[in-house]
Amino acid sequence: MIFWEIVVGVLGGIVGGMGMGGGTLTIPLLTIFLNYEQLKAQGINLIAFLPMSVVALFIHIKNHLVAFKETWLLALVGCVFSLGGAILANHLSNDILKKLFAIFLIGLAIWQIVEINRKN
Repeated sequence: MIFWEIVVGVLGGIVGGMGMGGGTLTIPLLTIFLNYEQLKAQGINLIAFLPMSVVALFIHIKNHLVAFKETWLLALVGCVFSLGGAILANHLSNDILKKLFAIFLIGLAIWQIVEINRKN
């Protein structure tokens, strides 16, 4: 099973490093193919995200792609609401978390399709 966890980490790292959010790939792979519970998969994704984001951030800073002045408010609000989301996730069942994540992914896919069609 460790082999498949490494594969999931590689795929999530590549997608996360490109700035698209590796969790959109990592969480479904962990839950569907490796049979992790939703909450555990989300927790693993968050822990794995920390070192991946540090590496990606370093590269983006090096390439002058980070706007520090515009970032602090987003980071502050994100931290506050991530705390609330974590508390909420601990009070929801695995089935509800799976459904909410599926709705999120479907919404994200629809938004991406609309954006692609709008630009063309």
